[in-house]
Amino acid sequence: MNGGFASSSLRAAFSYCVQQVRSYDYHHYLCLLELPQNMRKAAFAIRAFNIETARAMDIASDPRIGLMRLVWWQEAIDKIYAEKLIEHPTAQALSSVINENKITKGWLKRSVEARINDARREIAAIPEKIEELEKYAEDTASTILYTTLQAGGITSTAADHAASHIGKASGLLLLLKSLPYHASRNRHFSYIPTEVAAKHGLLVKQGGQSEISLDSRERLCDAVFEMASVANVHLQKARQLAGTVPAEARPVLLPAVPAQVLLDSLSRVHFDVFDPRLARGVLGLPPLWFQVKLKWHSFRGKY
Repeated sequence: MNGGFASSSLRAAFSYCVQQVRSYDYHHYLCLLELPQNMRKAAFAIRAFNIETARAMDIASDPRIGLMRLVWWQEAIDKIYAEKLIEHPTAQALSSVINENKITKGWLKRSVEARINDARREIAAIPEKIEELEKYAEDTASTILYTTLQAGGITSTAADHAASHIGKASGLLLLLKSLPYHASRNRHFSYIPTEVAAKHGLLVKQGGQSEISLDSRERLCDAVFEMASVANVHLQKARQLAGTVPAEARPVLLPAVPAQVLLDSLSRVHFDVFDPRLARGVLGLPPLWFQVKLKWHSFRGKY
């Protein structure tokens, strides 16, 4: 009876993960549906874990509560690897996946620690160089791909390198898309590096601190274009590796498709992150057309 209850509880936990990904990360939900059946459980649990940590600060009424939630997840990873029971559906599903697969604890820890460091950063503290955002993107987005590859038993240096580039591109582009949201919450564009902002005449001094000025939409678009161009280079590098990436790894790398879709959507609106068309459909593309594009890449074994 206890075994049956545990089995039922675990099924509910995995179902919860699927719903979380579908509700809050729809484009990646569609990507995961293209994975082989035997890889989906682990992939959904890992992606749901990413959602829990990514949304911690956004859903908290007080930043301190959001930070506490992130620290809770940091400690939860230690407990999972110590085989301690945690009463949280995503943690339960993740624990099951870790028990069944060889997943490096360091990748999961790095993901949470990157978000904790970002949460602890002062609101007005702006990264100096775009390399800092690339590292943040790798620590949060690439690590999800690394662990998904591991859970699938896929060992490939080429696949890892491609995952690194895809994660960096995806992370950078999603940061750009979220700029209006963050600006509305704290009135700061804290994800445009000072080096880029200064180059495009966006950096101003207020009370001894540097801030991003929104006086010129055109200059903001130029800054976004420069950052998006870095993401584009990462996507190109990932695709250059395609010939050496094993076939079984390519479905895991399908998040390159939504990254490219978002890049193309930004291009269509001339890199104006405030253009409402970016919020339509799936990353600015009609849902049906997005699914067709994703299916086509999946069918051809491309990313």
